[in-house]
Amino acid sequence: MRRLAIVMMGLLIGGSALAEEVTTVHEGRRLVAEATLAPGKTWADNAVLLVHGTMAHKDQETIRTLRELLKERGLNTLAINLSLGLSDRRGPYECSVPHKHRHVEALLDIGVWLKYLQGQGAQRVSLMGHSRGAAQVAWYMFEKPKVEFLGPAVLLAPMTWDKDREAKRYQQRFGHGFEETLKQAQDMVKMAHGPDFLPEPVDFLTCPKAKVTAFAFMDYYINDLRKDTPAILAGIARPVLVIAAANDEVAPDLVEKVQARRLAHVELKVIDGADHFFHDLAAEEAADAAAEFLREKLKDPS
Repeated sequence: MRRLAIVMMGLLIGGSALAEEVTTVHEGRRLVAEATLAPGKTWADNAVLLVHGTMAHKDQETIRTLRELLKERGLNTLAINLSLGLSDRRGPYECSVPHKHRHVEALLDIGVWLKYLQGQGAQRVSLMGHSRGAAQVAWYMFEKPKVEFLGPAVLLAPMTWDKDREAKRYQQRFGHGFEETLKQAQDMVKMAHGPDFLPEPVDFLTCPKAKVTAFAFMDYYINDLRKDTPAILAGIARPVLVIAAANDEVAPDLVEKVQARRLAHVELKVIDGADHFFHDLAAEEAADAAAEFLREKLKDPS
């Protein structure tokens, strides 16, 4: 009855559009997503899988806005909650919850939801992510070049990586560096104690004094160029649109790095006046650019 009520509400609000929360189970964990169908569309017409940023969720403002704007432009979306090691995860990941998740684990969740969309009748699935989620989308496509039903990708303000910049940001946020903790985490992993938690609470991502496993800390802070989205664009075997914010304080080197690579299969759209989260009119411009790009590459999905 609850599921039916959600479906009916979507029909009332959006005409023939449908929006509902959906779930699937993988390795004992319940994964959660928001499915939004454009008026008169089914998954067989088009499908865009949306991935949120660091410790965020499907209803975070940027993702929620994209869902609605893409629906208006005839695109169906599945906005997923990355499980981050939890079952039935909803809302932002709280700092007080122990951190076992890793950046690279997002690739597993993306794969699970791609199979879900196939089961719903999707013929070809485009990937779109924001911030860290965009970097994880790019990494997935870099690692999975032979997945035939993958469509093009739209990367909204994708994360870039520079170890010196990351160290500076950590120092500014917490008042000390992460090198000592990183070494401790690496030593624990080498000694086959990787799944164990670090012995003391540590500063981690945006969380002060969090309980974190050695594997998690190492994964987020080790110098791995696959976290630098522009560095792996050449290895993606699909058309890619990078949408950059002109005033992006999180990835300030994104435009320069993408332009320097001069890749024929990569398009770059810079939105003037936008910050990292694409508020208001910037979100409309981003949605227009994404819809136009996907329409061209998928031969008019709308």
